[in-house]
Amino acid sequence: MAENDTVLSSELIPDDLAPIMSALCTVGIDLSRIIARGPLGQSLGHAVGENAGGDGQKALDVLADDMFAAALRATSVRWYASEEQDTVVPLNPEGRFALAIDPLDGSSNIDVNVSIGTIFSIFEAKTGAEASFLRPASEQVAGGYIIFGPQCCLVVTFGKGTLMFVLDTATGQFELVNGALQTPAQSREYAINASNHRHWAAPIRNYIEDCQAGKTGPHGQDSNMRWVASLVAEAHRILTRGGIFLYPGDARPGYEMGRLRMVYEVAPIAFLIEQAGGMATDGQRPIMEQAADALHARMPLVFGSPEKVRQVAGYFDAVG
Repeated sequence: MAENDTVLSSELIPDDLAPIMSALCTVGIDLSRIIARGPLGQSLGHAVGENAGGDGQKALDVLADDMFAAALRATSVRWYASEEQDTVVPLNPEGRFALAIDPLDGSSNIDVNVSIGTIFSIFEAKTGAEASFLRPASEQVAGGYIIFGPQCCLVVTFGKGTLMFVLDTATGQFELVNGALQTPAQSREYAINASNHRHWAAPIRNYIEDCQAGKTGPHGQDSNMRWVASLVAEAHRILTRGGIFLYPGDARPGYEMGRLRMVYEVAPIAFLIEQAGGMATDGQRPIMEQAADALHARMPLVFGSPEKVRQVAGYFDAVG
């Protein structure tokens, strides 16, 4: 780290990625202040249009995207791919890296004071803009998120375990609190949007119904359901308490591959979870072995404690 870098400092951060991480964290601190002011500041939750994937954009989505792009121009990021942009944006032509970002995950929760966040993924840049991102998730050199909740936290992996930092508001620095975060192996919690039960394929429906059967069912235990509608919040809970998250594809038009984007959400969360001892699949196949076929392509996602993720795969195997 450079001596003048006071936002984020740890010997566990690779030197070549330190300026990028510092830029991300600097914007994260600014966003945390904006979000914390809520209705005392500017309107953040009003709709301003749709992004490239057809999802509604909030004012904070666009503001966060502008802030991250501006901050990263001075770093070694050559290509910037954002969920809020139609195409890849060139930043530094001499840069070594390609960064994908969901600038503001969970924006539907802005106005109800629920945890939201930023998800990012970093690859070594290729000559081609889209080619830098349409590649196996296993080629990521970093992945992580910043969560804006009761604490502002950075959770990140560089391929050697998962690290957790907490923003110390007294000093304005992200401080390392866990250098080897591990997903708990046991938990009674599962997260899924149960309102879509009628649209699910048989393996997902059967798995959830067996969870709901409690002690009398094949899992032999009572379970608790959680659903926040913020991927960052779901991931943070599972990294902390264990359990399983499911966002499958279903029978609704446009939901055949779920709604989460491989490049901006699925790949970095899978990288984090697996580096913390968990598992991440599309229900059957490991996410880390897969690649997006388009910049805004979607991918079903099942992640969490390994035993539970394997159970879901078993339900797919059972129906052939």
